Amino acid sequence: MDFEIGPGKNTFEIPEIDFRAELNDEQFAAVTAKPGPLLILAGAGSGKTRTLTYRVAYLLSQGVRAGEILLLTFTNKAAKEMLTRVEELTGVEGRSFWGGTFHSIGHRLLRMHGEAIGVPKNFTILDAGEAETVLKHAVESVESAFFKNKTHPKPGPLSSIISMARNTCESIERTVIDFFPQHHEFIERIEGFAEAYAKRKKEQNVVDYDDLLVFWLKLLDEAPEVAEYYQQRFRHCLVDEYQDTNVLQAAIIDKMAPHHRIMAVGDDAQCIYSWRGANFDNILTFPDRHPETEILRIETNYRSTPEILTMANAIISNRTTAGFDKVLRAHKPSSQRPYVVQAMDTREQAQFVITRIRGLIDEGHDPKEIAVLYRSHFVALDMQMELSRAGVPYQITSGVRFFEQAHIKDLVAHLRLVYNPADVSAFLRIFLLLPKVGEKTAQKLYDHTLAIAKKNEIDFIDALRHEATIKKAPAAARADWESVALSLRDMKQIADSGSPDEVVQVAIDGWYSSYLQGAYANYSNRLEDLNSLVGFAARFEEMQELIAQITLLNSETADRMEESNESIRLTTVHQAKGLEFNVVFVIGAADGFFPTRRSIDTGDTEEERRLFYVAVTRARDELYVLYPKMNTKGGPSMFLNPSRFLQEIPTDLFEPIRIRRNYGW
Repeated sequence: MDFEIGPGKNTFEIPEIDFRAELNDEQFAAVTAKPGPLLILAGAGSGKTRTLTYRVAYLLSQGVRAGEILLLTFTNKAAKEMLTRVEELTGVEGRSFWGGTFHSIGHRLLRMHGEAIGVPKNFTILDAGEAETVLKHAVESVESAFFKNKTHPKPGPLSSIISMARNTCESIERTVIDFFPQHHEFIERIEGFAEAYAKRKKEQNVVDYDDLLVFWLKLLDEAPEVAEYYQQRFRHCLVDEYQDTNVLQAAIIDKMAPHHRIMAVGDDAQCIYSWRGANFDNILTFPDRHPETEILRIETNYRSTPEILTMANAIISNRTTAGFDKVLRAHKPSSQRPYVVQAMDTREQAQFVITRIRGLIDEGHDPKEIAVLYRSHFVALDMQMELSRAGVPYQITSGVRFFEQAHIKDLVAHLRLVYNPADVSAFLRIFLLLPKVGEKTAQKLYDHTLAIAKKNEIDFIDALRHEATIKKAPAAARADWESVALSLRDMKQIADSGSPDEVVQVAIDGWYSSYLQGAYANYSNRLEDLNSLVGFAARFEEMQELIAQITLLNSETADRMEESNESIRLTTVHQAKGLEFNVVFVIGAADGFFPTRRSIDTGDTEEERRLFYVAVTRARDELYVLYPKMNTKGGPSMFLNPSRFLQEIPTDLFEPIRIRRNYGW
């Protein structure tokens, strides 16, 4: 086989490896493929990491030196795991390779050659918080009062917009339109802020995370001697999870390997991160950008049963956009079909899951090998509630528990203060969100408001809007203060005669919604969480019942988490990618939940389909897909249809279950 190598030999002995015996036919073909552009379509559970590891070992066995191989991954964990396996297999130390995340390799190159593009070697890297602070100061240098308006995006969302634009190589205008439409009116101003931010970073000799990639590409474009050296040095470029690359990363790979000796390993059916900037077209157009690409498929799945894979294949085969044909084939023996479970609502859905989980544990299943997956956090609200009530320990691997999320705690603080104006903690939680209000100031303002209420013999909530109270607030906070006070007054008026769910709705529609829009880049997701509280609150007749239940559930769940390490896993599907479990429950598989209402309304549900496919392929042995028949998230109850991804596949691919009142089946 014709491998072009540079002068010199490996200085180590590679042990004899029987590649034919240790790999299946598909893996062997990929590992021993001739040099050139290679696109390896590695299906879920097919041994992708094994294939990459043996490819490195094979290159070494053919005389390629470790220093001539560039290995790019998306996480430090993946890089470390791969290089450790290579070392165990070949005896070649991992540090002999240039292997790591895109950002770590970019950092290494800039330390060595950054001066060629005006980046001093002694630059420092800003963490996310520091980068937002620098951006904040840059914005204020352009428009000093920008952040005083509560409807304006704060540094966090601004940072997300600028970062997305850089990683997708798009304009600020295009980025805002596509990903942050709530900030459309600020497009021109954000463009100016981005320029001021870049200037300030340069003055301070600092770079942010994105700069490590942006400047790497700039180095390849503007320092031809450096580019040529590394293009010749790295004779083989291996890229893991290629479907997750963004435009910037794909451009870097193409520039680093004009010789086209790239092995891109990925799966277009698992491209689910467009909201992070991943570009689905990168993997689809790889053969166009690299002529004579050899496409190889690894389709033998070692994870799931044939029945689970048959459902997964059917789901992805109904896609309406371009993609590579691929059919997963099971290595495991046949077993039961997946179950599709119709529940009346999300509570009944949760109760079914708990009943089945208890049965699984009684049968000897390890709780850590049982997972409940969902599309969005709000879908899991009832699941968390019922697990807590039932005393079933669980861990959330995709963030904090529902009621511990900052935006939920903020809104609950509104409810607590309206119900109990003596709740100083609730007051502080709300008013510390205002500009120029720290803990000492907030405490003084509370004491002052209380004094005004007593002096004028009025309610504390009404005293918040008293002229004497407003005058005491910092000038920068007064507009927000009046808006908060108005929201709290409206909530109090409804609370006197209305139901808890009506009070929650007023809270969402008031000042906090405006604050949320400016404070968070994922504003729409957080708003979904808040809206789900409306349906939850409708179950209670009294506000104190609602507040007490939330507090008790949080406390009891935290105690149980400390008591038990044997917990089932709750996680979003996004966070579950790369994981696998013996038993998987996918909840909320209804149109409007999964796929989301937004994707349905825009007519773009294909990434949702790929996400559903990822969810199904997490299961090894048993799979339950559940959907509620009624939506009680907020407002009037509405009938739901099963997810279109279920409706599209033959009914003989799954076992339907309709829950009886005693939760049997």
